[in-house]
Amino acid sequence: MFKKFQPSTDISGQTAVKSSIQRSIRAAILSQWKVDSDTFESIWPKKENITLVKCRDHISIYALHGEPLFFQHFDGPFYPTLRLLHKYPFLLPVVRVDRGAIRFLLAGAHMMCPGFTSKGGWLPPPEDALSAEAPVAIQAEGKEHAIAIGITKLSTEDIKNVNKGVGVEVITHLGDDLWALQKV
Repeated sequence: MFKKFQPSTDISGQTAVKSSIQRSIRAAILSQWKVDSDTFESIWPKKENITLVKCRDHISIYALHGEPLFFQHFDGPFYPTLRLLHKYPFLLPVVRVDRGAIRFLLAGAHMMCPGFTSKGGWLPPPEDALSAEAPVAIQAEGKEHAIAIGITKLSTEDIKNVNKGVGVEVITHLGDDLWALQKV
């Protein structure tokens, strides 16, 4: 999604978000992410206004004081930026890939099922299984922070059982152009 994102050419405009829309965004994020209202208050205080940055391909980035906090594609779910996810690692459920998949992940490739089911990979246990189309934080074996954010293409149980094909579609990763965008 952010492979060839150039802020100088891909950002079409910035507008302040009305307070009524901000309330609906807050409610949507609180229902999607694993975060309580007090923690979310520290991420985005109620009295602070966010800015909507409209980009190419129907991508919306929401920024607070110029710092991108989260983004959305069309009217889909809200995703935190990797910088926000590093500050609050519990926002999204976590999956982990083995060491062999790291270089492909950092190149922007989608993650294949064997990367999660091999020795260094990890998927949630059956009682915490994730459904298909669930946003996830992707960690790498031996690393502390998430190195990408993606959407599961299969449920985690199907990833374990099928064990081939794309398991998680990568949306943003370390080193892409959204990561490089520190201020809007």
